[in-house]
Amino acid sequence: MNQRHKVDGQPAFVLHAYPFRETSLIAEVFSRDYGRVALLARGARRPRSALRGLLLAFQPLELGWAGKGEVQTLMKAEWQGGQPLLGGKALFCGYYLNELLMHLLPREDAHERLFSLYAETLRRFADGVREADLRRFERALLQELGYGLTLGHDAEGVPLEPSAHYAYEIERGPVRLTARGQSALSVSGRTLLDLARDDFDDARSLGEAKQLMRALIAHYTGGRELETRKIFKELQEL
Repeated sequence: MNQRHKVDGQPAFVLHAYPFRETSLIAEVFSRDYGRVALLARGARRPRSALRGLLLAFQPLELGWAGKGEVQTLMKAEWQGGQPLLGGKALFCGYYLNELLMHLLPREDAHERLFSLYAETLRRFADGVREADLRRFERALLQELGYGLTLGHDAEGVPLEPSAHYAYEIERGPVRLTARGQSALSVSGRTLLDLARDDFDDARSLGEAKQLMRALIAHYTGGRELETRKIFKELQEL
């Protein structure tokens, strides 16, 4: 975005917002056609600003902006409705999705399919958080970014066997083990096949998929401990 341009009527969600100078905000938004964009909301912190109550996380917005450079200027924001407010565990999990997008999604890189899945996942959270929804989003995010998992065959191209056990080697794929527990990142063939089908009805597959996705996300975020995960640990300890 080196040349000045104007965008209007763009579906988007606020991922994160922070104060800028005395009365303004910088909002990091996830838009359908432009990906993650940083927008300057001038005067948004003033008591009578029309933007003050609009730039909220997890609410569908229609935005317009203009400018050039890394931070554009927000020109218009309209609430689209239809998304119930999140609370409790759903709110926490929503912030987890936002943190993943903030850390992994490059700026100005459009992912329309991921945008649709994000909106759908938030709607599902409003009816209750399901572990399967988190795993589907994590897998879709990695796939969209070019980090897709090898799930139909092992690293040698041999079809996976549901009853076999595999060490999942990042950047290579599943490597068959002769015995369970030989690797810290050991998963069953069934788990990998279930993950390929987005089928999480089996409790063991769901548990192993969680550990696998956690290891992959840690790898691609450079070992960074996510704030939402750290807070969740602290709440569990309490």
